[in-house]
Amino acid sequence: MGELKLPEIDYGALAPMLILFGVACVGVLIEVLVPRRARNLVQLVLALLGVVAALTVLVINRNTRIVTVGGAVAIDGPSVFLQGAILVLGVVSLFLIGERQVEQGGAFVAQAAVVVGSDKDAKQVTGQSGLTEVYPLATFALGGMLLFVAANDLLTMFVALEVFSLPLYLLCALARRRRLLSQEAALKYFLLGSYASAFFLFGVAMLYGFAGSVQLGAIHAAVANPQRSPVLLYAGFGLVAIGLLFKSALAPFHVWTPDVYQGAPTPITAFMAACTKVAAFGALLRVLYTAFEGVRWDFQPVLGTVAVLTMFLGAIMAVTQTDMKRLLAYSSIANAGYLMVGVLALNKDGLASTMFYLVAYGFSVVAAFAIISLVRDSDGEATHLSRWAGIGRKSPLLAGIFTFILLTFAGIPLTSGFTAKFAVFGAAIDGGQTWLVIFGVITSMLLAFPYLRVVVLMWLSEPGETTPAVSIPGFLTSAALGLGVIVTVVLGVAPAPLIDLTREASQFVR
Repeated sequence: MGELKLPEIDYGALAPMLILFGVACVGVLIEVLVPRRARNLVQLVLALLGVVAALTVLVINRNTRIVTVGGAVAIDGPSVFLQGAILVLGVVSLFLIGERQVEQGGAFVAQAAVVVGSDKDAKQVTGQSGLTEVYPLATFALGGMLLFVAANDLLTMFVALEVFSLPLYLLCALARRRRLLSQEAALKYFLLGSYASAFFLFGVAMLYGFAGSVQLGAIHAAVANPQRSPVLLYAGFGLVAIGLLFKSALAPFHVWTPDVYQGAPTPITAFMAACTKVAAFGALLRVLYTAFEGVRWDFQPVLGTVAVLTMFLGAIMAVTQTDMKRLLAYSSIANAGYLMVGVLALNKDGLASTMFYLVAYGFSVVAAFAIISLVRDSDGEATHLSRWAGIGRKSPLLAGIFTFILLTFAGIPLTSGFTAKFAVFGAAIDGGQTWLVIFGVITSMLLAFPYLRVVVLMWLSEPGETTPAVSIPGFLTSAALGLGVIVTVVLGVAPAPLIDLTREASQFVR
C-alpha cells in the first residue's frame, strides 16, 4: 500500500479564518464560564479583538497568492480583498449589535405573549433572557464567509456555506420585540436555505460526474476538453447556481429576503445586508470566472434574464412597501441585480467594479439600518412609513443623514451609489452586455421613487401624534453610522484609491 500523503497547508494564509473560528469557540466557552453580568462586555470585546486581529493578519499577508489545503482554498487578489471587506463591515455590524445589547442590559429582550381564556383575559408575560451568544454566532458566520469567498473546490464551498448560514438562521430569531415575527422569519429562512443547499449539493455531485473532480480548476479544464456528456455539466451548473442565487437574493430565489429583513433584529439585518451579500457574490464571481468561463455564451443570456427580473422586481415591489425594513429589503434585491450586471461583464473591469460596488453598498446599507434602529417609541422601532412623517422637523440631523443615504441608493452623482453603478454599467458595456445596462438605467429611475417618497415624507409632512422620538445614538451606533456616512461620501467624491485597489486585486488563481 502507498504511503498516505497529507495535503500541504499554509497556516499563515489561513490565519484570518483560524483566528475567527478560534475566537468563536472561546466565545462559546465564555457563555458557560463568565457570570451573566459581565458576559456582554467580555463577548463584545473578544469578538471585536478577534475580527481586528484577523484583519491585521490579512493586511500583513495581503500579497499572498497561493492555493493550499490540497487545492481546496485559494488565497488570491479577489479573496483577500473580499475577506478584508467582510471583516471591516463585520466590525461596523458588531458595533450595532453591541449597542443594542448594552441598551438592554446585556440581553436581547424576548417578548412572549400567553393567552389565557378569552381575549379579555389575555395576559402578556414579558421575560428577559441573556442572549450574548449572538457574538460567537456572528463570529462563526464571519469565519464561514471568509472561507466561502476563498473556497477553490465546490465541496469546501458547500461546507463554508453551511458554516455561515446556520448561525444566521439562529441570529434572525433573536429579535427583542415581535418575537413571533422574528421566529417565523428565521423558520422561512432556514427551510428555504435548506432547499437551496440541497440543490447546491446535487449540483456538486453532477459536476463531479462530469469533471471527475470538485476543484474549480479541474472543472474549467473539463469544460475546455469535455470527455463526458454535457448534460451533467449544464444540470450541475444550474443546480449550483440555484444555491448561489439564493444567497445573493436574486430572483426568483429572493422571496425570503423581505420577511427575514423585517423579522430579524435590525443589527442582524444590517449584518446580513452588508456581509452576506459580499460573501455570496464573492463565491459567485469565483465560480463563474474560474470554472465556467468556457461556457459563458450559454449562461450569460440566462443569468442576464435573472438580473433583469431581479432589478424590475426589486424596483417595482419597493414602490408598494409601507415598512421601512421591507423597502430596504427590496432595494437590496434590486442592488443584487445591478451587481449581477457587473458580474456578467466577465472581464477584469467587471470583477473590479463588482467588488467596488459591494464595499460601497455595504457601508451605505449599514448606515441606513443604524438610522432605522434609532427611530423608536415605547413599543420598539417604528418602521412603518407613516410613523416617519415629520421626522425632519424633530431631528433634522438624522433626517439629513438618512436623506443622503437614500440619495446614495438612488444613484445621485457625488455619492458612492452613483460611482458604483457607473462602474458596473461601464464594465458591462465593455463586455458586450449593453442590453443589461439599458434595463439597469430604467429600473434605477423606477427605484428612485420610493426613496424620494421617504424624503418628502420626512421633510414636507407635519409631525403627527404617532411620530416617534428619535433616540440619541450611543457611542457604538454613532461610530457605525459615522463610518458608513464617511465612506459613502469619500467613495462618491474620491473613489480612485479603492477603484485602483480593486483593479490590482482582480486576478483569480486556480
